[in-house]
Formats: sequence, structure tokens, C-alpha cells
Amino acid sequence: MPLSAYLPETFDPKRPVALIAGQGIYPRLLAESARKAGISLRLIAFEGETAPELVSSFAEEERHTVHVGQVGKTLRLLEKFGAGYAVMAGQVTPRRLFDGLRPDLKAAQILLSLKRRNAETIFGAVAKEIEALGITLLDARAFIDDQLASKGCMTPGRFPIEADYVEHGIHIARECARLDIGQGCVVRKGTVLAVEAFEGTDEMIRRAGAMRADDTLFVKTVKARQNFRFDVPCFGMKTLKTMDGAGIRAAALEAGGVILLDKAAVLERARAMDISLLGF
Repeated sequence: MPLSAYLPETFDPKRPVALIAGQGIYPRLLAESARKAGISLRLIAFEGETAPELVSSFAEEERHTVHVGQVGKTLRLLEKFGAGYAVMAGQVTPRRLFDGLRPDLKAAQILLSLKRRNAETIFGAVAKEIEALGITLLDARAFIDDQLASKGCMTPGRFPIEADYVEHGIHIARECARLDIGQGCVVRKGTVLAVEAFEGTDEMIRRAGAMRADDTLFVKTVKARQNFRFDVPCFGMKTLKTMDGAGIRAAALEAGGVILLDKAAVLERARAMDISLLGF
């Protein structure tokens, strides 16, 4: 049985994998799953971003911490670790890409070369630098296949939103993703209440919830050419809590593309909150 459907066919499990870890439980889930599969891991953590518990789970010689923006140092560490592969998991605070960034010479060179500076272009350029070293940057869904949204209603009972309105929400979310605005929206019976932009999912949900409309639906999708090496949409406890506070009781998530962070716990919590989750 394959280790993961998202690994390249040529993947060699004997070669070390460097985990470049941002915030949250996503990097921890990936590390736990990879370790269970017998993968030799190394860690590159970000100062002020990566969870201390994850850092301490690695031996000193298997980990290193860098500041956001120290691209040259990160590349040198990947070589020092002898990594055959690298995988990026977990968000870096978006504002730090613009405020508080501490770029080294390599990062400065990358930033100067970019006409558009956003998370996708910055991390895409970093990905090219990693692969120029002969290190394969893995799909960030690798090892966590069981954490992805799956087709159909993932919570008990019938999904409360009519199929036509679900399709409308999916269409709006995909159009927003195509235009690189965001990857989520909130709709109600064919009306768009809010779309996601730079402020992120939770702020968008709060804006939509302020209207106090019933039968609202949150939709999260992926881009047609999503680069899953460094950009995987996530749905977790924080977003569930935000939905509950906003009075939004249904979400449609793209199957195979959106990660449910600690899926079993998320589904259990959704049931307790009477929030319905659908995979499309």
C-alpha cells in the first residue's frame, strides 16, 4: 500500500524529508503521520511562528529555527540536513510577508525579481530555489490523505442547503479563486454575502455573519491550478468556532483539496455544534 497518494512515484522513503513548518497543528499532524510511516524527518522552524511543542519533538541535531525571510539560510540548512525532499506545512502570518519580514540577501534578490508580491509568487520563487538544489518539494498533502475532505455529507443527516444553492456557491468560490481574490465565499439562496480576500477565511465569515441571515453556506475551494506544494486550504476548529459565532450552519469543502485539521475531532465538534459539512 502506498505511503500517500500525493507522493511522486519515484519517492525514496530512505531519504530524509525536511519539514518547513509554519503555524498551527497542520505541521504536527503531518510530522506524526510521516513518522508512523517510518520517514526520517528534519525540521526547519520559523521564529515566532512554529509551535514550540513541534520543535521540541525533534532532536537538536534534527532541527533548526530561522526568521521569516531567511531564505539563504534555509537553503543551506536543507543541504546540511542532506534532505532528499522538503515539504511546507502551516501558515506564516500573512502580514509578515509585508511587515516584519527580515530578508537575507537571497530573499532580497527574490523579492526584487518579482513583479507581483503575494504569498503565491514569493513561495513559488522559494520553491524554485529549493528544487535547484536537487531537492524535491513535495505536495503538502503528502502523508495526510486521511485528513482531507471527502465526497458527500461528512456529518450525520441530510445536508441542509439545496443542491442548486450549493452549486451557486461553488461557482462563486471557483470564480474568486480563478481571479486570485480568495478561495472562499458565503452565499445564501443564490445571493453572495461575502467573498474571501487578504483578510482570510475567519474575517470573511464574521462579515457575512453580521447580516444574521438564515440558510447561509460557507464554501471553500481550490484554484484550477492550485500549487499544492505550498498552498493547501485548511478547515479546522478555529473556523468551526467562527462559523458557530456567525450563525452559519453549513459548509461545502472541496474533496481532496481542503484539509480538515484533525479530521475526526473536527467532525465530532461539527456534530456537537449542529454544523453540517459537505465534500464536493
